[in-house]
Amino acid sequence: MRFVVQRVREASVTIDGEVHGRIDRGFLVLAGVSEDDDAAVADKLVKKLLGLRIFEDEQGKTNLPLADVGGSLLIISQFTLYADCKKGNRPSFVKAARPEVAEPLYEYIVSKCREGGYEVATGVFGADMKVALLNDGPFTVILDSAQM
Repeated sequence: MRFVVQRVREASVTIDGEVHGRIDRGFLVLAGVSEDDDAAVADKLVKKLLGLRIFEDEQGKTNLPLADVGGSLLIISQFTLYADCKKGNRPSFVKAARPEVAEPLYEYIVSKCREGGYEVATGVFGADMKVALLNDGPFTVILDSAQM
């Protein structure tokens, strides 16, 4: 499982010309699920995500987690995080989980974040989405279960 986490001042996702989800200060999370992922892997990454201390404290140090700044999450499914570009110029996505595996895990990630008391906006799994953000920093972190 991979999360690309961007600290944002605001972010939104538009589907068919209408805003589907929007947050102010918080994290835009692009979430990719691999064929080997399960709920245990999701639990591990969600715990790490919600504990990330990448907001500035009163001394300007990146020391505060999402909860301490009253931040929200916009979580977007993104199978392309498992693109394999080793051969040729056309990416292969064979390592990305099939939709029947990935969608329930994506929904599980969203529910675990909500259970933690966070406001969570989402896209729609498999939809053609337009994501807009104002990256704060810019500050982007990649969480990869294979490296944890």
